[in-house]
Amino acid sequence: MSSDFSRCLSLLRQERGISQRAAAKDLGISQALLSHYENGVREPGLAFVTKACNYYNVSADFLLGRTLSRDGTTIAAEELYDYSAEKDNVLHGSILATLNKKLLVNSIGVLFDLLGKTGKKEAINAAADYLGTAIYKLFRHLYRADGTQNEDFFSVPARQFLAGIPSADMICTEAEYVEALASHVKEKGKFPPMNNDALTENYPGLYQSLLQIIHTTGERVNCRGKARKEGR
Repeated sequence: MSSDFSRCLSLLRQERGISQRAAAKDLGISQALLSHYENGVREPGLAFVTKACNYYNVSADFLLGRTLSRDGTTIAAEELYDYSAEKDNVLHGSILATLNKKLLVNSIGVLFDLLGKTGKKEAINAAADYLGTAIYKLFRHLYRADGTQNEDFFSVPARQFLAGIPSADMICTEAEYVEALASHVKEKGKFPPMNNDALTENYPGLYQSLLQIIHTTGERVNCRGKARKEGR
């Protein structure tokens, strides 16, 4: 059974605001056994999964991490909320935050459209995993910054997070991404056109954001490289 099950089982209990002891009693098992289930030490049988679904009023697919919808229905891409489509969608309190958000959203839009045209699912998934972990890291640092937040919300233990486990995951997913692209070259050898004229024509507006990201990131990386060489 996937780690999604143990994480979801724990989060559902915390969401309800009950102790592990109380949940275990309601579910008809010992607290120690429920702890093992929530920490992925042991795998439950079908009878417990059914009981847990009824107890938390969710589908088995949701509890097993197969869908984001609690009733088990599949969420289509067009059903996901798109904040960028809102009018006057300036993030609260900061024009700078809104500007940077738009630059990144537009650039990611170009990236995934190009990946979609390759049809290479492994590359698409690896790119999503890489970016997802980057967002996870930044949000978790923000979440824990004031030192008062309960980190049980996250499945990765705090010590492992601070030791760099998510960064290691990003290295692995980047390697998977590169490998998937190399595999695509061997299988098909074709990519959508990515020269300046083609990108300008196919992504009017969006491509300007990508160019900005490429420029500012390149300048920042080069400056840091120069500083290291000069011993600063």
